Amino acid sequence: MTCRYSNCFWLIPVLFGFYSTAPAQKGVDTQTQTIKESGNKVTTRGNDVTRSFDWGKGKTKVRDMLANPYKLNARRDALIESIVDTLREQRIVVDEASSRPKDGIIVTQPFVFAKGAVVTQSELGRYGIVESTQTAWTRAQYTLTIEVQSIDGIQNNVSVNAKVEGRAGNGLVSEWVTVRSSGLAEDNFLAKLIEAVTGVSPNPVQDTDKP
Repeated sequence: MTCRYSNCFWLIPVLFGFYSTAPAQKGVDTQTQTIKESGNKVTTRGNDVTRSFDWGKGKTKVRDMLANPYKLNARRDALIESIVDTLREQRIVVDEASSRPKDGIIVTQPFVFAKGAVVTQSELGRYGIVESTQTAWTRAQYTLTIEVQSIDGIQNNVSVNAKVEGRAGNGLVSEWVTVRSSGLAEDNFLAKLIEAVTGVSPNPVQDTDKP
């Protein structure tokens, strides 16, 4: 392009404006960059998959089964009396004809702990070891035999054995069937007896949620 100097002065403002706006057109859009940075920002809160939840206290504590026989410190006659009282509190009747208190042997009458097909099936599985799952059970009971063996004047071993039975039938004929004890009936009675004799329960104290 050729022009005389006097005729080209009008081009100076145009060229100056073009070169001054060129860097802004090629630069980064500041508003777009802010949006991208906000979207890529990592938050300190994890997602719901990786978060851990505190379910609080209150889980049921369990203990191992008590030793059977169990050693207790008490006079034999006082211990026999505690056994009878503990049975009475549990509404378990002593079989006077089969028991020999002077020999340290207490036998109970059968104690029915479950009635009805649904409840009996579940409870019998707790107190006994049921091998047949096809049998229809309608009632369940156990009989306790408690024996006190003296070690010395104030120490005695107390052993508890349970005969666990289930009433099985097909609607026409039913009979009592003995199943092997799981040890739960014996353990429950020993725990109650220990608390009666010592004043302290062997069962663990359960946590309670505070408001």
